[in-house]
Amino acid sequence: MKRLSLMAAALSASLLCTVPLLPAGAAEIPTYAPLPPAPADAAALPTVVILSMGGTIASRGTPRLNVANYGGKGVPRVDPQDWLADEPELATVANIRLEDGRPPVDRASGETQGDDLRVAARLRVLLRDPAVDGVVVTHGTNTLAESAYIMNLIVDSPKPVVFVGSQRPWTALSGDGPRNLYDAVRVAGSKDAAGKGVLHCMNQVITPARDVSKTSAYRVQTFKGIDVGAIGYADPDQVKFYRAPLRRHTTQSEFAGRDYADLPRVEIAYAYRDAPGYLIDAMVAHGVKGIVVDGTGAGSPTTSQTDAIKRAQAKGVVVVATARTHGGRVQDTPRRREAHIVPGDNLLPEKARILLQLALTRTTDVAVIQRIFDEY
Repeated sequence: MKRLSLMAAALSASLLCTVPLLPAGAAEIPTYAPLPPAPADAAALPTVVILSMGGTIASRGTPRLNVANYGGKGVPRVDPQDWLADEPELATVANIRLEDGRPPVDRASGETQGDDLRVAARLRVLLRDPAVDGVVVTHGTNTLAESAYIMNLIVDSPKPVVFVGSQRPWTALSGDGPRNLYDAVRVAGSKDAAGKGVLHCMNQVITPARDVSKTSAYRVQTFKGIDVGAIGYADPDQVKFYRAPLRRHTTQSEFAGRDYADLPRVEIAYAYRDAPGYLIDAMVAHGVKGIVVDGTGAGSPTTSQTDAIKRAQAKGVVVVATARTHGGRVQDTPRRREAHIVPGDNLLPEKARILLQLALTRTTDVAVIQRIFDEY
């Protein structure tokens, strides 16, 4: 035992000789550089408009661990000016202008496509201002991807438009909203973001509006581009892009440059074993102009749905096929071509619905609509 004690003492002495001791008061963990101070000349910063459309990022919850049942009647919302007051770091990366695009708090209906069309018209005005370098749109995550996609198709500006939200309320413990908003402002103020269409930035990941999808109800890493992934990242030191979207958008879109009061009615029919065709018949009876069938496998409807599709087409309804797998594209097969069904590529059904709505403002010709789905 005495020999073991002597060996342990010798080993300790050896370690002390080879590992230098830290001076008193020194940190054992390396410290990171502080945020850069705001430039003395504010003109050196980009001007970014933050336009609020509400959502979790504009919600409060008590106590701070309440990240699922927040907001509601009588709970004050987070107004745009609250973000600036709570997050002074925003002023270090941009000159911020604020706009409140939320619907009235006492409105009976929830989110509507009319809200998207209204905000799109406002975005077109904001982006024509030469003093504005980019816009951040804050939005609830449930339908954020849809709103971003419609803006991607009808807003006619090369300036960055960045959608952002949060999975936890602004007031939550370890809330993701503050960092997401900070990064979105950085992306909107980046010259490298120009010309890439409407973008989405959360959890430091930058994804095109066409491809982004919410994939988890509560996780902060919920938004992903299922087939094509991210095109860049809002890293701590810089906003970095690695590629650009190829599909038509914003300034290249044939649907951009005009205000829309309304869009043709298009509904979505979900395919599953024994899915009936009478739901499609009901859609037609209610006056829809287009139907997206979210099919099994690579976009297949059931036999009953196929019969109902034929009845719908006989009444002038245009049908698009998407795949409920939400990964992989629906192909233009001879059978689908003979059935006059437009393959929706790899668009999610809710996005195929939006593109079909816009296409129907121009034409009901299936060949032309096929061309549109190939290009967007």
